[in-house]
Amino acid sequence: MSTYRRYSRLTDGVYLAKDPVKYNGVSTPIEMREELGIRGLVPSAYIPLDLDVERCMEQLRLKEKAIDKYVYIQSIQDVNERLYYAILVKHTAEVMPIVYTPTVGEACENFSSIYRGTLRGMYFSLKDRGKIRTLLDNWAARHVSTIVVTDGERILGLGDLGVNGMGIPIGKLALYTACAGIHPAHVLPVHLDAGTNTESHLQDPYYLGLKQTRERGPAYDALVAEFFQACQDKFGQNVLIQFEDFGNRNAFRLLHEWQDKACTFNDDIQGTASVALAGLVASCKLTGINLGDHTFLFAGAGEAGTGIADLIAFAVSMESNIPIEEARKKIFLVDSKGLVTDARLDELQHHKLKYAHKVDRECKSLMEAIDYIHPTGLIGVSAIPNMFNQEVCEKMAALNKHPIIFALSNPTSKAECTAKEAYEWTNGTCVFSSGSPFPPVTLSDGRTFVPGQGNNAYIFPGVGLGVLAAGSTRISDYDMFLAAETLADCVTSEELDKGGLYPPLSKIRDVSAKIATALALHAHETGVATLTKPDDMEQYVKSLMYDPFADPYE
Repeated sequence: MSTYRRYSRLTDGVYLAKDPVKYNGVSTPIEMREELGIRGLVPSAYIPLDLDVERCMEQLRLKEKAIDKYVYIQSIQDVNERLYYAILVKHTAEVMPIVYTPTVGEACENFSSIYRGTLRGMYFSLKDRGKIRTLLDNWAARHVSTIVVTDGERILGLGDLGVNGMGIPIGKLALYTACAGIHPAHVLPVHLDAGTNTESHLQDPYYLGLKQTRERGPAYDALVAEFFQACQDKFGQNVLIQFEDFGNRNAFRLLHEWQDKACTFNDDIQGTASVALAGLVASCKLTGINLGDHTFLFAGAGEAGTGIADLIAFAVSMESNIPIEEARKKIFLVDSKGLVTDARLDELQHHKLKYAHKVDRECKSLMEAIDYIHPTGLIGVSAIPNMFNQEVCEKMAALNKHPIIFALSNPTSKAECTAKEAYEWTNGTCVFSSGSPFPPVTLSDGRTFVPGQGNNAYIFPGVGLGVLAAGSTRISDYDMFLAAETLADCVTSEELDKGGLYPPLSKIRDVSAKIATALALHAHETGVATLTKPDDMEQYVKSLMYDPFADPYE
């Protein structure tokens, strides 16, 4: 240690330059550089932030491979977060597919190889049990409002990536800041390392996680429990802890375990459900069919599928004033063995049981289920590419004037069909949405459609901002329903006419502010808010939003 100190001296300027949240690089005004101690540490020119953004975008666009774009833009975040978020805010639609889906999937698959040693997030393994609260004191920020945690077992549609899944919490929190203005100094990505069952990772000499198969016993639950309790002790009862990409066997169980003990939600279950419900609510204006009059068939019955089904049933029960059990009767699931029915009760996972309806026919394939059920809406959450083939889409068009076809699986390579396929195979009659972005589609007759992307980023950032504004200690199913309705109300008739079920990403910060306002007001109504209610909630919400273009020296 003495040798290290002899050759290392962190002056005030060097210390600042190593803090990516505070460091502004060449966008630091000349007159401020001497005061901050960075004069001589940066080039002489002053480059306004707007111009620096465009300089970086020029470099980004020169790169051909998506993974190279990802590494480049993340290297900016490593050094200068103000510049990074200025890029995301100004060029949201262009950059979001790089920092999140679909490119983040490739980044996760290569996480151990492209890891740059950046201090971004915390890693707690089974070997850290009993020490997590102490280890949290190693984190730089004393105040954290928003945490995204994964155990890496089910990353997008890519399977068990272990520690390589850390790219997802990092990407999600970047969107909390870019889309809702959660301050970048107050977010914390976390990986809980319980091992991995992917043999290629266990054999990879560069793999950065525990080299052991996944722990499935009490030690796993103890690790999760210790983590939650430590975070609440360190950061308070209103710290938001978002579950991300946990496997099916744990996702529902852990959500139910912690939903009434902490301010938490699972974005794969509840966030996906909320954004899908928003698209369905908006689509009612195109189909002319009320939500409660639809019959939905899900291709895929995992956490995303049953999460969406649960929120649809909740919404129908609320809007139609009927028991939720009645609302579920028009929602059907197809899994790897065919239609989920009461004849399969002994083999079904618990989250499918509510949709195991009594039917008089066995349907072993998606197509057989479509022929039998005659759904008005087909929702893909299977992570099986090409599952919505030409036969499926043409059948949906034959059954419905405006069939709903949602291909929600991520990343793009796992989508059940493309936007082009859906529009062409239904002759432009379908109402389409996807999980990853697709370009506009022009049919042979000249009609052009702008497909909607059911991106969870329309929901979870606003939820996080609402929690921050109210100091909420809990997040309920009704909150996710409220977020969906608020998002659907943001879609204009002009956007719907073009096929879009969601607002353009250029409006996402306004959308997040509206969702946050609605949820914060609801928190006060239900008694889970811990902060004083402001006279003008929307104005207060907007005042909380981090703006990278604001002058940091005022």
